Amino acid sequence: TSLLLLAVPYLSERMTIWNVSISSAMKNGQLFKRIPLSELITYKGYPSEEYEVMTEDGYTITINRIPHGTQDQESSRPVVFLQHGLLGDASNWVTNMPNNSLGFLLADAGFDVWMGNSRGNRWSRKHQEYSIDQDEFWAFSFDEMAKFDLPAAINFILEKTGQEKLYYIGYSQGTTTAFIAFSTMPELAQKIKLYFALAPVTAIKYAKGPATKLLYLPEKVLRVCDILVSFHILNRINVYIAQTSAGTSVQNIIHWSQFALLPWTFISVLLHVFQTIPPLYNVEEMTVPTAVWTGGQDLLADPKDAAILLSKIKKLIYHKNIPEWAHLDFIWGLDAPLQVYNEIIDLMKKYP
Repeated sequence: TSLLLLAVPYLSERMTIWNVSISSAMKNGQLFKRIPLSELITYKGYPSEEYEVMTEDGYTITINRIPHGTQDQESSRPVVFLQHGLLGDASNWVTNMPNNSLGFLLADAGFDVWMGNSRGNRWSRKHQEYSIDQDEFWAFSFDEMAKFDLPAAINFILEKTGQEKLYYIGYSQGTTTAFIAFSTMPELAQKIKLYFALAPVTAIKYAKGPATKLLYLPEKVLRVCDILVSFHILNRINVYIAQTSAGTSVQNIIHWSQFALLPWTFISVLLHVFQTIPPLYNVEEMTVPTAVWTGGQDLLADPKDAAILLSKIKKLIYHKNIPEWAHLDFIWGLDAPLQVYNEIIDLMKKYP
């Protein structure tokens, strides 16, 4: 996601953006301005609910829900929770057309779909003591998301639905927080039926640092963006830019840099100042049955890092590598239903 954002100004110069209304833009499958997620969902013919949940440390996070599909409205449905990646939000699961968006596909397949928004993104910017203009509000990283956001969201969903367990689908940073939470909080892990990890990230030793791309000429930035996005989704780039980025804290970005040990000059300076070392998370302690999908062209969740992770997952029930896929294909690839989403649904039905 970060690489795409670096290329947005350059891409924007090469795109003609018309001043169109939300309604006409959506009719043409093109959306050039951000709209509330609930409005996006209902426009596409699906029911939408929105909830605000208070975390233990005082943040209010927003959770979006698609309680059922366009046809079947059965009240008792298995619950699935989807968590976005770094700089993303819940819209990542419903930005494409219904037959290409995981959120809609799950709803139509008979699931009660819940989608999280991490603290600090555009939909989760409230705190019981601090305003977004105060530094204290932004003093968080993915550690706090794992420790506070995930438990608050999962416990709220289970209480609201009256169910004991749910399916968890994480993408990118959404897998990082899950691996931390499920390996350090056994009581939370017991509430997860299956964990689906898309482009998982627990170490980024081999990742190509996005910040280094700022040193490149625009043509090279575009080339990097082409690799990341892949040809599958370039025809919908305007839609994705309109919905991204949702934001996060500087501290979260710094924590990621420490996690990665990336050779960023300005990060090195910060590390000399703070002298902090990111904790090691023991993935081997996690007992949740896990299915993993990786991409052979993923610059962020590098295949070498993925191989290290896979060797540590105790209950790995499934792994698929898609050689031609890059990082964003997992949420926006037009062949995602064929490559990943249908398999997720099949596994859910196999492990009710």
